[in-house]
Amino acid sequence: MLVETLSSEAQLNRFNRLMQELIRGNMSRNTFQRWEIEILLDIDACQIREPVKRETLRRYQKAVQRAMERGAPTPLRLSEYLSGKKGAGAPTSVPDPAEKPPNIPETRL
Repeated sequence: MLVETLSSEAQLNRFNRLMQELIRGNMSRNTFQRWEIEILLDIDACQIREPVKRETLRRYQKAVQRAMERGAPTPLRLSEYLSGKKGAGAPTSVPDPAEKPPNIPETRL
């Protein structure tokens, strides 16, 4: 258990350092662990627009920190974080398709 905690803490520290380097726009190293490369590739695949990229990465970093503090074994990917954010604003109930929306006249085709 203690080894797992230290490993998780070390991984969180490496993740935070990686995020800070990305947010600054300055990579100061040239060796990465496999999971760091996977995160970098995932971030690149998400194709975030530059005006919002830094703020998105900051929010993503905070979400990963919270998840790992609650016991997540590895950092979630940015794509997982973004898909969770999209789902958060979705309605919880699905309207009945037979039910006509109010104030919209019925049209026949």
